[in-house]
Amino acid sequence: MWFAGNMTHTNDPDVISRLLSSPGRWAVVGLSSNRERAAYRVGAYLQRVLEMQIVPVHPRAEVVHGQDGYATLADIPGDIDVVDVFVNSSLAGAVVDEAIARGAKAVWLQLDVIDEEAVQRAKDAGLDVVMDVCPAIEGPRLGLG
Repeated sequence: MWFAGNMTHTNDPDVISRLLSSPGRWAVVGLSSNRERAAYRVGAYLQRVLEMQIVPVHPRAEVVHGQDGYATLADIPGDIDVVDVFVNSSLAGAVVDEAIARGAKAVWLQLDVIDEEAVQRAKDAGLDVVMDVCPAIEGPRLGLG
């Protein structure tokens, strides 16, 4: 396990490995058609390299990487395995609460997205949690893809 900054949450390497190596449906919150954003590149990585099903979640509900977008997690039909959070840390708690309410199995807070209280709520609700790391960095480090 590793420790970042003043965080009390530590990421479990087994959880990271399992989430990245198991087929799943990832709702990528903050994913738009803006090619300059990290979410765009990571969404492509999840879809094309790790072969995950991605669901763009953004207020504009755009089609991204050929997938229909939705304005909110609540609008998405069907199950969600992982909610990948690409929003400012100050907004992450609300997204985590939506993920819990929606019945997601895991939340992944992207690099530099930190909310200790939201992470604890997700853990208390039984979700797997990853915080302050990026799948497009962790996947290659684990030899995935």
